[in-house]
Amino acid sequence: MGLLLSNNEQFVDRHALALIPTPEPTRTWQPVSHIQVVDSVDHAIRRHGWRIRGEQYGLARDQQKMFGVITLEHSASVEWTRTIGIRNSHDKSLCVGITAGVNVLVCSNLAFGGTTVLQRRHTSGIDLNGLVEDVVTCLEDNYLTLECSLDRLRDVRLNHDQARAILVQAAEINAIPSCDILPIFREFQEPRHEDFNEPSCWTLLNACTELAHKYSPARADLCHRQLTRLFGLDNRQPVIELLQ
Repeated sequence: MGLLLSNNEQFVDRHALALIPTPEPTRTWQPVSHIQVVDSVDHAIRRHGWRIRGEQYGLARDQQKMFGVITLEHSASVEWTRTIGIRNSHDKSLCVGITAGVNVLVCSNLAFGGTTVLQRRHTSGIDLNGLVEDVVTCLEDNYLTLECSLDRLRDVRLNHDQARAILVQAAEINAIPSCDILPIFREFQEPRHEDFNEPSCWTLLNACTELAHKYSPARADLCHRQLTRLFGLDNRQPVIELLQ
């Protein structure tokens, strides 16, 4: 489903998430437990009548950061399933966030739209269930925006020079490490999946996300957020000039 872990990180299930202690609150900071975030999203999904196809959670920074991907049965395309990306932290490094995404069936690559930050700071009095419900309600529109953007990428053909220039841009905004420019370009030239044989922006995006399978949850989160901006998957103007 897209998460890969390095040596100091771990996959967990919901039961393990429930056992992770939540830091003590302070006068100005109210941490939210990882399992509370996941359960709130789960309840909102079920209230909307959607069914969960699979889920995966990763922990980083000594269990202080949590990243999750929930795959839904609900989809408007035969090419991908819809997903929900989740993130939370106990060390003040991340806000609670939820994002609409897709999981490309042929390769399990992930693509995400813009992340909705539920709370800029973990403050007392947060109505997490209400916030999550509101965000999940808005996801349908977010999915349509994302899927229209992905369809548009198919129509933008790239030559090798254009593809290399975009990968340099991706490295400059830290979407990918500079050391991955060449491997991603090779994946673009000779994709391992025949569905990506056409040299388009869609193929290049999937070449990037194919390599992202090896990233840690934290690095993959940054990668997907920056690729979203680069390719304009969040309904804002793309960074890539060809797409503007």
